[in-house]
Amino acid sequence: MAIGRTALLLLVGCVVTGCGYSTESLHRSDVRSVYVEMFQSREFRRGIEMQLTEALRKQVDRTTPYKNAPREKADTILSGEVLEWRESTLGTDFVADQPRQTAATLTVRYRWQDQRTGKLLVDQPRFVQTVEYVRPVGETVDDGRNDATNKIARRIVESMESPW
Repeated sequence: MAIGRTALLLLVGCVVTGCGYSTESLHRSDVRSVYVEMFQSREFRRGIEMQLTEALRKQVDRTTPYKNAPREKADTILSGEVLEWRESTLGTDFVADQPRQTAATLTVRYRWQDQRTGKLLVDQPRFVQTVEYVRPVGETVDDGRNDATNKIARRIVESMESPW
């Protein structure tokens, strides 16, 4: 009998307070389109900003209900800047005196703004993604950059989800 009362109280508690689940989309319902502006770069290594911009456009298409649109027709604009690309050796091959494992860090700044109202939806002044690659197995700096730009693009697009 006590178990039945406890179960009933739990059921009533869940109904009254809610379970924390929702059937609503994780994305903003008032936004239908995004213009991903070409990212700028402070880096002397050119190309990272183009890779990141392309990765962001693909990620928006793949994982959101938003559509990529021309600037003049878009509800919102996603813009940003590559602040830094830094590589550091994690381990060295003592025989060949070559890097064995390398960590690369990509740092960006970005903002997502509603073009209709001017309101900033997301403003991230410093966003960091670190990846590792292993040279002896054939991974290159290009592999590291591809991995970093794809991962940071995924995280930026995830930040476009509605806050809980």
